[in-house]
Amino acid sequence: MKKRNCIAGVFIAMGLALGGGAALAAGYPDKPVTLVVPYPPGGATDVIARLIAEKLPAAWGQQVIINNRPGAGTTVAAEAVARAPGDGYTLYMTTAAHTISASLYKKLNYDPLKDFAPLTLTSTIPLVLVTAPSLPVKNLDELIAYAKAAPQGLSMASTGNGTPQHLTGELFKAKAGIKLVHVPYRGDAPMLTDLIGGQVQMAFVTLSAALPHIQSGKLNAIALAHPRRVDAIAQVPTMAEAGMKNFDAATWFGLFAPSSMPAELRQKIYQDVAKVVATPEMTKKLQDMGGDVNNSSPQQFQAFINDEAQRWAEGVKLSGAQID
Repeated sequence: MKKRNCIAGVFIAMGLALGGGAALAAGYPDKPVTLVVPYPPGGATDVIARLIAEKLPAAWGQQVIINNRPGAGTTVAAEAVARAPGDGYTLYMTTAAHTISASLYKKLNYDPLKDFAPLTLTSTIPLVLVTAPSLPVKNLDELIAYAKAAPQGLSMASTGNGTPQHLTGELFKAKAGIKLVHVPYRGDAPMLTDLIGGQVQMAFVTLSAALPHIQSGKLNAIALAHPRRVDAIAQVPTMAEAGMKNFDAATWFGLFAPSSMPAELRQKIYQDVAKVVATPEMTKKLQDMGGDVNNSSPQQFQAFINDEAQRWAEGVKLSGAQID
């Protein structure tokens, strides 16, 4: 009798949980929603988050408030979101740094993979391999040959230790069999200044940041780490076309929630955000930044995150980068 009552209790609890999730989704939102961004205002992540936040109130009837919480390579913001309730009133717009942190940090007060519910991958912006205009190479073969002939190798700039740009360079170094001396910077602006000036020789740069300098001729674009060419620089080949297959790398912008969020609410938020991202106005703005519009479902985004975590773990291992 006790066993039957216990089993019945489990099924009742499951039914209440499922019903509660559906009810929560149906009434959501009934107050303002906070969208946490782990970077300062003005960067690409902040811009994309604000574009979405401006449009959602028309569907939700509630404000979406941006909360910029920079610090410690996105981990300050991520920890705050991981501890929040999964009721939909705390959302998180972040980048590839989120999956990298799973391998980069020895100790975190949260699990980047288990403590978050992926909602939708909004956009990806590929990385492009560029060289200083003073470097006498025009294509990937010439760059690799030049690096192999240099006794100390080439200097490779990045936007900081453990960033997608840094780890992509380490993966490239291993695959090409060349020497690269890593020179980390604090962000795109100082890195690009020195790259244009010839103080450093090459870098993998987010296309949105590199695009105006490629178009003006201040940087030489060697190859795009992307499966297909991009219209804005249609003359630049992909890495595969240039001779290095299966070498794709991008920074991406995705929306997460705490892992306790019910499936029904995850689906609702994804569908509402996807409608905003799919509008011609939003699509054009993302494409003007050099991005692809993804609008992935929670299930597709989860599979993407699993692949990303594996790839960046390899990059972290090759780079030797680690933060206590």
